[in-house]
Amino acid sequence: MISRVAGPATIRIALVSPKGPLYRHRGGIFRKSLRYQPLTLTTLAALVPADLDVELTLIDEGIVDVPERLDVDLVGLTVITGTAPRAYELSERFRARGMKTVLGGPHVTLIPDDAQPHADSIVVGYAEDAWPQLLRDFAVGEMKHRYDQQPGLDLADRPFARRDLLPSRRYLTNNVFEATRGCVHNCDFCVVPAAWGRKPLQKPVADVVEDIRQHGARKLIFVDLNLIADRAYAARLFEALIPLRLQWYGLATVLLAEDPELLELAARSGCRGLLMGLESISPENLRASRKGFNSPEQFARVVERLHAHGIALQGCFVFGLDGDDPDVFLKTAQFAIDARIDLPRFAIVTPFPNTGLYNRLSAEGRILTRNWELYDGQHVVFQPKRMSVRELQEGTEAAWKHAYSVRSILTRLPHSPAPWGVRLATNLGYRFYANHLSRFNNCDWIIGRASQHEPEPLPVQLTVGRASARVRQPVTGGHR
Repeated sequence: MISRVAGPATIRIALVSPKGPLYRHRGGIFRKSLRYQPLTLTTLAALVPADLDVELTLIDEGIVDVPERLDVDLVGLTVITGTAPRAYELSERFRARGMKTVLGGPHVTLIPDDAQPHADSIVVGYAEDAWPQLLRDFAVGEMKHRYDQQPGLDLADRPFARRDLLPSRRYLTNNVFEATRGCVHNCDFCVVPAAWGRKPLQKPVADVVEDIRQHGARKLIFVDLNLIADRAYAARLFEALIPLRLQWYGLATVLLAEDPELLELAARSGCRGLLMGLESISPENLRASRKGFNSPEQFARVVERLHAHGIALQGCFVFGLDGDDPDVFLKTAQFAIDARIDLPRFAIVTPFPNTGLYNRLSAEGRILTRNWELYDGQHVVFQPKRMSVRELQEGTEAAWKHAYSVRSILTRLPHSPAPWGVRLATNLGYRFYANHLSRFNNCDWIIGRASQHEPEPLPVQLTVGRASARVRQPVTGGHR
């Protein structure tokens, strides 16, 4: 949607979140019921320096099209890997019309040299300091080609996201917050260590609480990648949330279930649901992926402990790891049903640029395409080790359909601690997703390439080497 804030003698700026195949509002797979307001655009809007006269236009292509006659001075686009082709297309269209463009976000941070030719400037790393500096430089005609996050970034005393600049009625909720960024773990398929480093950044607990208070949120989502990465910080945050009488949802690791005191605090603070990356029912896969702290034989116990505290679980699994055979799909789906996971979720493991997984598969000649639009977690972009491309693609769809069959839903629903209306709505939403996923997964052309074992050539400007150490995404909001 488009929102504007104007002043006299303004610089006209548009902030755009490009669409991807799964998240566009027209013809996309997700209904409104599975979307919440992203933080990126509203955070960037809040970071505009007060001493500049700026007119802001915010456009989330997940809910509205980019106007054909958009007329601004500067366009900033936030880019995740799956939306990179669309972002590049838009950027080049705007540049052809005489507008200046800036690209930032996780994809730009992971692989800057891929993005640089498509924009007048890029932002590599978090944007709290770089974005205001870029705007001041732009105002005097001195915008640089690249802005990098400087060491020592501090998240304290930052302005609160301008959530009012996107229409709340178009989202499930705009009560979206973050307290931390980053994660301490080093899972080789994960974007976090490659793009954002392993030392979490933290907002002061008082700032988080004040943001929640000023927005008036009572039910909210934390989009932190691992809210319990720093146990002491998580405990302080949960203690501070207790007086607010909230209901909140977020992301954590299974290690929370092994910490009774912290789990109790989370429940008392209002935690009602968590997303956890369970990843695989194979210990071999988990060790190879550097996620050995996950233990499949304990997953059912994790569910039991969360449920005992009134917390529902969205448990995420990935397929296509080197230890996976063609029988892994239904085994995993049935495992999720038997473990009473409230919302099982399945993805095809995706080698995002410059992650450990990407570098290994690239060295082995197993990357089949670098069409970034297919890097969305539901397309096969590499040659699996123990199965064909088609088996991985179709097996993932089969897992979705099995887990969200009527029988499977009815088996899991009575055990969930979520209110009945929430249980039913979320499961039906994912059932819709499962039964429509095949519309977006035409892998025939990639199967042909795989049969020849011929990787797609690298784009001319692509740098395959590892991203520089400790680079960060501009602002989180990559949770779309």
